[in-house]
Amino acid sequence: MRISVTYIVAVMKAALKKRTAPKEERQQQLIQATIRSVASVGLSDTTMAVVAREAGLSQGIINLHFQSKDRLLVETLNYIADEYRVTWEKALRNAGDSPADKLAALVAMDFKPPVCDRNKLAVWFAFWGESKSRPVYRKICAARDAACRKELVQVCEELISLGGYKDLSAETVAACLSAMTSGFWLDLLTNPRSMSRDQAMKICMSYLVTTFPRHFRG
Repeated sequence: MRISVTYIVAVMKAALKKRTAPKEERQQQLIQATIRSVASVGLSDTTMAVVAREAGLSQGIINLHFQSKDRLLVETLNYIADEYRVTWEKALRNAGDSPADKLAALVAMDFKPPVCDRNKLAVWFAFWGESKSRPVYRKICAARDAACRKELVQVCEELISLGGYKDLSAETVAACLSAMTSGFWLDLLTNPRSMSRDQAMKICMSYLVTTFPRHFRG
């Protein structure tokens, strides 16, 4: 079989591009490989060699960009936390001025991509499980939770004030929604056959119907 010069040149260019990808693109590639590895084998068994194999790159490339496994894991957790924060902020902006619409948008966001992804959920629970013994993990997770809880409480306060729901506590409603989300995330991760993203979102929306009946309908 004859191989054309054009084909050979194309293969060489592809190989060169793979070796010389921009720094941000390469780091993103390695972080995505780390996410897949942690979701598949866990934190302890995620090694530089495993990530390199998952990314289809040399281990030296990882050393060049992250220097150590610890730093790679921290940057992976930062990436997921930042992605969640950005997605959260976007959902609030796009929801408009109505606190009911904002609350509905935040609930829906928790069960849609890119947040509600099985690999990322597995990574979140893996890091949460290690947060007690790893202060840096605990700091990142706590910062994300605190920022989102503050916004959620504020939206609930606006809706309670607007609707005259005098017997409701914004802190309590926000805590219930957060607990429900975490519980459904765990169900989606461990029992995907018995729980779907749509089902989880509908149950959370049902909670809003019973809690804010003047603003949500069944």
